[in-house]
Amino acid sequence: MEQRFPGTAADGATARIVFVAPSGEQITAPGSKRAVAKSVAFLAEGPQVVSVSDPFRSKTLSRDGRTAYATVTFEVGAKELTDDSRNRLREAVHGARDAGLTVEVGGSALNGGGGPGGAAELIGVAVAAVVPLPVTFGSLAAAGLPLLTALIGVGVSLAGILALAHALDLSATTSILAMMLGLAVGIDYALFVVSRYREERAKGRAPQEAAGCAVGTAGCAVVFAGLTVVIALAGLAVVGIPMLTKMGLAAAGAVTVAVLIALTLVPALLGFWPNAVLTRRARREGRIEEQGTRNNWAS
Repeated sequence: MEQRFPGTAADGATARIVFVAPSGEQITAPGSKRAVAKSVAFLAEGPQVVSVSDPFRSKTLSRDGRTAYATVTFEVGAKELTDDSRNRLREAVHGARDAGLTVEVGGSALNGGGGPGGAAELIGVAVAAVVPLPVTFGSLAAAGLPLLTALIGVGVSLAGILALAHALDLSATTSILAMMLGLAVGIDYALFVVSRYREERAKGRAPQEAAGCAVGTAGCAVVFAGLTVVIALAGLAVVGIPMLTKMGLAAAGAVTVAVLIALTLVPALLGFWPNAVLTRRARREGRIEEQGTRNNWAS
């Protein structure tokens, strides 16, 4: 990138502008071409701008000749863009629209960054809560506990990312990746511990002993799996692209929080509600055994 396009930062903000000529006209018509050229020249003189691609020179035109495409590259990230740079971008868009063109703009230049994800993650959590987990465990509590602890871990991770977003210039993609991985491994690691806890309870162990065995056995698998993922994500720093390094380290932090949650909060909740994660049959048999023990003691 530095050899072919000197001065462009790999993590610099970009804006993509699409110019569409009125119906029945070509973007190369004198009036439309003049409006596009004026907008490109206006943007090229803006502060913090490294380059603006001319759609007529770079041949970024649609086959039907109605649409032209320009890219504005800035020397700094989206968080470091000044209001003057963003306002100049909006003025160029409005100027082309006033000339009769349909103009749309996108890219990271208009994005403040650091925000969490949207509805996709919520839909995934809802599907996991309704379909596979309750069916697999036969207990809403057993299915809900991994979801609850995963959401708590993601909340802690996002709070840290949002707190450091401005200082470290973290983009919205960073928090989205951390949320996705945090949810995935958070649910997975909690399931390890809960599944082993249920197995130990089925063998007749007391709740506290079963929780200790679950953390001592499944917890080792959680630590090993989490450490592997953390090393892989931190390895993105080897590429040498600051944006990928930030994404990898932020996601690695979310995975680390998920591991700590699985080793501490999950067994703590199992201690508060030792029988809630068991199946109805196991809880019913446990009450019968407990009642039988009380009757034998009384007699």
